[in-house]
Amino acid sequence: MLFNVVVIAGVFITLLTAIPVIRQLRHHPRGLFVLFFAEMWERFSYYGMRGLLIFYLTQHLLFDDTFANGQYGAYTSLVYLLPLIGGFLADRYLGTRKAIAFGALLLVAGHLTMAVEGRPARQFLDHGGQRFEFQLEGRADNRQARLLVAGKAYEFGPGTAGGLEIKGIPAGAPIPNQLPAGSYQTVEVRDEFFKGIFYFALSLIIMGVGFLKPNISSLVGQLYSKGDPRRDPGFTLYYYGINLGSFWAAVLCGLLGQTVGWWAGFGLAGIGMLLGYLVFIWGRPLLEGHGEPPDPQHLTEPFFGPLNREVFIYVCALMGVGVVWVLVQRYAVVGSILAAGSAVVMTYLAWFMVQKCTKAERQQMMLALLLVAGAVVFFTLFEQAGSSLNLFANRNTQLPNDGFMTVTAAQVQSFNAGFILLFAPLFSFGWAYLAQRGRDPDPLKKFGLGLIQVGLGFFVLVWGASFADASFRVPLLFLAVTYLFHTTGELCLSPVGLSQITKLSPPLVVATLMATWFLASSWAQWVGALIAQLAGTETVGGQVLDGRLALQTSIDVFAMLGWLGVGAGCAFLVASPFLRHWAHGANDTEAHDQTLPRDGSRSPSDA
Repeated sequence: MLFNVVVIAGVFITLLTAIPVIRQLRHHPRGLFVLFFAEMWERFSYYGMRGLLIFYLTQHLLFDDTFANGQYGAYTSLVYLLPLIGGFLADRYLGTRKAIAFGALLLVAGHLTMAVEGRPARQFLDHGGQRFEFQLEGRADNRQARLLVAGKAYEFGPGTAGGLEIKGIPAGAPIPNQLPAGSYQTVEVRDEFFKGIFYFALSLIIMGVGFLKPNISSLVGQLYSKGDPRRDPGFTLYYYGINLGSFWAAVLCGLLGQTVGWWAGFGLAGIGMLLGYLVFIWGRPLLEGHGEPPDPQHLTEPFFGPLNREVFIYVCALMGVGVVWVLVQRYAVVGSILAAGSAVVMTYLAWFMVQKCTKAERQQMMLALLLVAGAVVFFTLFEQAGSSLNLFANRNTQLPNDGFMTVTAAQVQSFNAGFILLFAPLFSFGWAYLAQRGRDPDPLKKFGLGLIQVGLGFFVLVWGASFADASFRVPLLFLAVTYLFHTTGELCLSPVGLSQITKLSPPLVVATLMATWFLASSWAQWVGALIAQLAGTETVGGQVLDGRLALQTSIDVFAMLGWLGVGAGCAFLVASPFLRHWAHGANDTEAHDQTLPRDGSRSPSDA
């Protein structure tokens, strides 16, 4: 049903929050209108696809949980790593406008290619020299898997001693009722051509985000002159557009992808990105010359045979898509690249602190790196939303499925962005109120509060497990409260992060510390996937074999994450009185209009 309770709630939230935002846009540079809607549609495409991705991996391609979560982690890690390259090329050669336009085209191509889903994978059960095929129907929480034996479909479930039970199989059938563990194996047959297309689509998206994401936020800043009082409110409006796109992506792409077809959800994400590209191209005159190449003549000079520098960059980027195609299929290799890159960056920063810094500068850098470490912990937990929490919504959550009251698992992803739209203004007012009275918490305290809340969110699910029904499903309310805690935690931590990096960094290493922040984002995605793998469970045909075991495994991991978040948060609170002086006055003139974070439900590198 295309108009369910989540869609109606979304309309209400949008009308409640968007009208004052649109009215305020009139008082800002006209280019902000262009970037507001371009980024809104870009985030719509990205999060529309991401909300469906883990289900597509486990149900269409029939990867097991461990491999699927690894693929998800490799993808998201690269998404937040490639902006390092895109930002450098824009600053040095292309300018932000050309980089954004090129990235948008790659994203349109990538998301529309995702809609080419091809034939679903098939799964067979081999036993006693015979092969039986599974009958697989439906998507996400409507998934049904049965075993075909002699032309009839039979349900199955966990058997004795960890084996498989074929329910209702008659005596004398070519397969017994009970299959002990080790007496059978499942075999997946995938269409390698369409699997290659899928990885190609992911690679286009990764490269597109690399060119677009770091530069569109930079272009927002270029619209305002130094000291323009509209700058902070302008970024607030821009971030509202980010969250609005993210919210409706989960609502609409999640609905279509799970009720109509994967192609519909992915295709709608592609259409959203196409709209973003058209808005950006149409609005070029409104940018009033901002974002152009630093040296246009140098860019157009012949560089490699008949190719000028601009075309050469584009050709290299397209060739780089092939490199990304290889990497995105290799989770472990991505981790090795992150480790090597991090080792180089941290070695350089350590040398710089010892050789080039005063004591005050050294302490400021150490404080910045401590905040980066806190951000890695926070977003490692927070980014479970797209993997383990998304699967938990599908497998172990009571989702309404009764016409208007239908809520799909992917639509649950809208909770975080929806809470951001509702609560960010309250946090903005609260921080300003405390600042006026000299009681605004220092960054370490805000990080501590954010970490504690993300940990408490997982404890809510641990508590909710005691209310699970006979199908081992927890009431949806508990998952909603989990996302509420994660959102309020993010509103405490996220607006502070990048601001502190720029304030605490010596001028000579600002770019390097920003690169460290991006590396931290990638690490959070990579480690988050490793944790999600721990929460995985055995599936057959993309359907959980043992609901009780799936619930218990997830809850065990969530309890671990809860203690990690609360413990790290308490450590930051305890450290605050001892380490806050390391800022050495960097926050004395801090603007306290900390409203929307860079993305409302994603990673710190979206700023």
